[in-house]
Amino acid sequence: MKQVVQNYKSGELALLDVEIPACKPGGVLVRTAYSLISTGTEMMKVSEASLSLVGKAKARPDQVAKVMQSVATNGLSATYRKAMNKLDSYTPLGYSLCGVVEEVGAGIDDVSVGDFVACAGNEHALHAELNWVPKNLYSRVPDGVDPRHAAFGTVGSIAMQGVRRGEPQIGDIALVIGLGLIGQLVVQLLVASGVRVLGVDPDPTRCALAEQLGALNCGDPGSGVIDTAVAEISAGHGVDQVYLAAGGSTNEPVELAAKLSRDRGRVIDIGKCSLNLPWNAYYEKELDVRFSRSYGPGRYDPEYELEGRDYPIGQVRWTERRNLECVVDLMGSGRLDVEPLISHVSDFSDAVETYRKLNEGELKAVAVLFEYEKRAAATTEQVTSVSVPKPSTVRAAPKAGGVRIGFIGAGNYASSMLLPHLAEMEHVHLTEVVTTSALSGANAKRKFGFARATTDLDAMLEDSAIDAVFIVTRHSSHAELTRRALLAGKAVFVEKPLALSEKELEVVLGAIEESGNDRLQVGFNRRFAPLLNESVLHFGPRIGPASVRYLVNAGQLDAGSWYNQADSEGSRFAGEGGHFIDTVSWLLGSDPVSVYATATPGHQDLQILLRYPDGSTASIAYTTSGSSAFPKETIDVTADGKVLKFDDFARASVFGRKKWASSRIPKGRDKGQAAELEAFVNALKTGVSMPVSVDSLVSTTLATLAVNRSLETGAPVRITTEGLG
Repeated sequence: MKQVVQNYKSGELALLDVEIPACKPGGVLVRTAYSLISTGTEMMKVSEASLSLVGKAKARPDQVAKVMQSVATNGLSATYRKAMNKLDSYTPLGYSLCGVVEEVGAGIDDVSVGDFVACAGNEHALHAELNWVPKNLYSRVPDGVDPRHAAFGTVGSIAMQGVRRGEPQIGDIALVIGLGLIGQLVVQLLVASGVRVLGVDPDPTRCALAEQLGALNCGDPGSGVIDTAVAEISAGHGVDQVYLAAGGSTNEPVELAAKLSRDRGRVIDIGKCSLNLPWNAYYEKELDVRFSRSYGPGRYDPEYELEGRDYPIGQVRWTERRNLECVVDLMGSGRLDVEPLISHVSDFSDAVETYRKLNEGELKAVAVLFEYEKRAAATTEQVTSVSVPKPSTVRAAPKAGGVRIGFIGAGNYASSMLLPHLAEMEHVHLTEVVTTSALSGANAKRKFGFARATTDLDAMLEDSAIDAVFIVTRHSSHAELTRRALLAGKAVFVEKPLALSEKELEVVLGAIEESGNDRLQVGFNRRFAPLLNESVLHFGPRIGPASVRYLVNAGQLDAGSWYNQADSEGSRFAGEGGHFIDTVSWLLGSDPVSVYATATPGHQDLQILLRYPDGSTASIAYTTSGSSAFPKETIDVTADGKVLKFDDFARASVFGRKKWASSRIPKGRDKGQAAELEAFVNALKTGVSMPVSVDSLVSTTLATLAVNRSLETGAPVRITTEGLG
């Protein structure tokens, strides 16, 4: 299928061939009829992409701050690689469309194949021929509503949420600053609510359009016309609400809002404009400044948007989906008319040229639609599952022709930390990449040289030409995908964690027992870090028990991170704690026999004590409350009159009869991914044992899971593999 994409590094726009997305449970596969170009938000993104790196940095200071934080935490080299990978990727455009349901996923019963739906979301309502859309981001289009009009559903929801934040009442006076697409919709929604509306915009044609749609008076902000109109209509008191629907870097909109507002009026920010509030003006009138967050409650909540968990109507009356439903209902009743806003309808095949004309000012428009080729809904039966072969034994013979690898998942970690190394290895053939998003697969294929990109996981697992599978997906999927890949006879590299529960671990071990395939590696890369290995060599052999102190200054997560989804993805420590336990076990040369854990309120900071068979102990302090300026990982090992001090994969020292100190690694913090992948590929190529034994992987996983059990019971947990497998 075709999809509009942009390379943010080069600014290139393309109509790319990508795989058709799979129809997953909890959503529907939609064939697009019309999609809407947001002439504000999208064109700002298109314009930013054409800037130099310095220009991009100036345009997005928020992203620069994140990059600088990453440099402090991960080093310059790793941060540069990660940032360039993100920049040099195709990103999708679009977030508002109307289309026909082509396939219905499991758990969906409110729409049927052939229904028209309005769809929302910058990951699900893209300028693409087909999109998978989760339940809370689509709404059935009422009979009689033109599909072209229903394509405005998302931007209509943005405008509606802004109006709701203003809490207008019948008879109120409102001023809309900025009469672009969102501003025009705000005008209509306010008029439909019984509000007297005035508008401001430097473009006279937009002012005339707003008056056509119900505004009493509109004009240029510098003309004085609106100042006079506000004084007359409000009897000199000022407007009740000001809706900021303008963009740009000028501070004039917020200054005008203060000037024309009444005492204790409300100012609602819907667009993305400068908000350097003039303190005296806002203070003296005690103005109420409010922000409107996109389409409404539920936005940026993955449980709502991706998992379909609705908010109870008694607690949250208007959610994203209910706003979307309301907008298309208003269209059906004739109280919201978007036809006058449609400046141009372009054939989807001309998408790149349309963006060029908009960006260069050749095409001036309030709203532009893409029209897609009309096709009949699918009538052939859709195959949703296949029988996976279950070989009784797996050969570990050398791979004379090289190792053929399939990837499941190609997100940022895979693309920045794993695939660049694999792509450079002489004996590795990147055969196929499977992703949920077709565009993600297309990016991986282009950048790393995969022979194929697909969304069909079953077909890849059945492909006998693939020797090994990398699983780099969300944590909750690791155990099941590992089970399937092992049963399919593949060697498996799965990113940590291997499992989120003992039951999931038993499933993996059951697959090993059933298939005889133990070619398994978990992405515990720190034991392969060159500087750590060099430090251990200088520390030398150990005679007596050792004491290890490991401080992990993990830091706070972004509010929207999927790591916060503890119900579905496990706790944060369950997801990444295996890294640190595996490192300690490797340092001590054995697996832990017991785990004891305590925590501060809310489990913000953890203290974990591990005991080992020879009497060695290790304490891991896993903290999220520390300073981001402090190193992320520091390790001290004490034994036999010696101390090894290791500072965040950048410096190391050994204190003993002679002192040894490393110099700072010039290429940044190497946490061992390259060496780990070399070891894995070498095991496949030569047929030798895997780099880490299954016993060790199981013990580390059990110890990681035992942390939560110890927190619950307040007692130590003994680690045993009895009864597993």
